[in-house]
Amino acid sequence: MNGLTKKIYAVALMGVSLFLVQSCSEDGKPNAEQELTQTELQTILETDDISSVADDALAELFANDGAGKSAISAKTNDCYVAEYSETGFVATFNNCVLNGTDNVNGTVTVTYTVGEESASFTATYVDFYVGTIKINGTRSFEINGNMETNSFSFTVTSNMSVEFEDESVISESGTKTFGFTFDEELQSGSFSLAGNWTIQADGNTYAVEIVDTLEGSLTCENVTSGSMIVTKNGLDIVVDFGDGECDDKATLIYPNGASEEITL
Repeated sequence: MNGLTKKIYAVALMGVSLFLVQSCSEDGKPNAEQELTQTELQTILETDDISSVADDALAELFANDGAGKSAISAKTNDCYVAEYSETGFVATFNNCVLNGTDNVNGTVTVTYTVGEESASFTATYVDFYVGTIKINGTRSFEINGNMETNSFSFTVTSNMSVEFEDESVISESGTKTFGFTFDEELQSGSFSLAGNWTIQADGNTYAVEIVDTLEGSLTCENVTSGSMIVTKNGLDIVVDFGDGECDDKATLIYPNGASEEITL
């Protein structure tokens, strides 16, 4: 879940630049093929951990005067070459270390529209490497901010694949909406997550539907409240993240009523 907070910070920077075992009930517990394991729950969010590095790359580009260029220009440093236009940029990374990450290599094309309190852009990754992980596909972002309430939200629509060194592939499609509220000093705040998306990994399909918005504090590594339904190969499993206490636990509830506590 820590990837959620990473993403908050990465897209926050872009926004500014632009204007989850222990059993509780073993009775009736499904067989292994029907269970949702700790690893699988983490996999559901793993693309966010990976893509957050790609988003860091975008944040770096936006922070380096990428937004609002009035004429075609180019920027070159030891890490990347970027060509900017009035509507976006094309950046090619040169196997470099970015913000302490694994080496970044490949090309991303971004097109964007900027308003007074909103912005939208689409990033297209072509054989974009973070270390040995290869990313292909598109991610579209729509960002809305309210400076009076110190809050903003962004909606991410993804259609992307992540290929690992062992040639295994995780693909993701769907939409997530992140919300963020912060104090005046930007030292504390809260975040939320809503949406619906589908993950395909290791021969399984996981369809995720946020029922009660997931919420958390930036002072806690994990989501602390909310619930979602994960449909694993047709089996609906409720994942309850609790009532606001900062811990690393969630409760799985299966269709037959069996429940299980899992460590995030």
